[in-house]
Amino acid sequence: MSRRTTLFLALVCAVAVGNLYFPQAVVPLIAEGLHTSPEAASVAVTATQAGYTAGMFLLVPLGDRLPARPFLVTLLVLTGCGLLVAGCAPGLLVLGVAGACVGFTGVAAQIIGPLAAGLVPAGRRGAVIGTLLAGSIGGMLLARTFGGVLGERFGWRAPYLAAGVLVLLLAAVVGRAVPRTQAPSRGSYPALLGEVLRLTRTQPELRRSCLYQAAVFGGFSAVWTCVALLLTGPEYGLGAQAVGLLALVGAVTIFSTPFAGRMVDRHGPDRVSLVCVCAVVVSAAVLAAAAGGGVWGIAALVAGTLLLDVAMQSGTVANQARVYALRADARGRLNTAYMTCAYLGGSAGSWLGVRAYDRVGWGAVCALVALLAALALVRLLVGRGGRREPTAAEAAN
Repeated sequence: MSRRTTLFLALVCAVAVGNLYFPQAVVPLIAEGLHTSPEAASVAVTATQAGYTAGMFLLVPLGDRLPARPFLVTLLVLTGCGLLVAGCAPGLLVLGVAGACVGFTGVAAQIIGPLAAGLVPAGRRGAVIGTLLAGSIGGMLLARTFGGVLGERFGWRAPYLAAGVLVLLLAAVVGRAVPRTQAPSRGSYPALLGEVLRLTRTQPELRRSCLYQAAVFGGFSAVWTCVALLLTGPEYGLGAQAVGLLALVGAVTIFSTPFAGRMVDRHGPDRVSLVCVCAVVVSAAVLAAAAGGGVWGIAALVAGTLLLDVAMQSGTVANQARVYALRADARGRLNTAYMTCAYLGGSAGSWLGVRAYDRVGWGAVCALVALLAALALVRLLVGRGGRREPTAAEAAN
């Protein structure tokens, strides 16, 4: 697979993933525009993530059964239509349903990952995964900035409508640019879904990766769902645009994930995972210092979210490299199991984070992050058991 193709697929990942994250920056604007509470308006985030989790389980296995190019075009068209409906929603019910549809069909990045992993040798897989993830991160960061700035200026509907038009335009380009591939499996759809559950039951390395990512991504989602509430609350009194600007600080993760991929290729996934989970624990302590507001609070938010972003995304590279190495003929189904667990953790983290913030405050959100990371750390240390993990290059030989 050429460098040019890799970069284009990273761009598609950026657009697809960005649609899941820009609602985080406009929750306060949705609450104001629809005359409801921020907790109720957070349905724009939780419904999209819940829909994405369902799409991971029900749609991504079809990546092993259907040719990638027409499948990707179909998903993007449906996502674009869902965004346009959400932008015209008259109330929370329609917004929630449209957001769930956007999440359900917004799994293009999870089709691209297994596709790309099958087009490169094992010794390059970590680096390619890191590049694709860098695209996803870029989309995530720019989406929050895009949502915050555009929403602040033109209202909360503008980001949805603009994103819908962009996705439909991209669908037209994907129809010509994505390579033609043959589906690796001819199994029936029920058999593919059943295989996801069977792989989860029979592959201990898959279960380990699922736990690590669900725990860390749960804490990540809790922080980024609640940071808008913190910045627009009495401690800081800032606008939604501040959330987008804060997200830009995490742009360094675009460069950290390719590096993490090279480290996975060289040292194996477990060593990278250990460093990343420990960094999440440290980030929770740093973020806790932001509860008091002021200049030092902003500094703590910048440092803490940056560390959290780098750790979570670099850990994703390690986990996906571990998962894709298990079975070449079932990467879509393996990725389904892995990402379904990850986004179940993310949805639960958003839900728990909002309620912890509403009842106790920002400190409770940081405690939740630390607790989830500690759970992943214990499992990681037990799972290693003193064994040496082969690198990707060694595994290929």
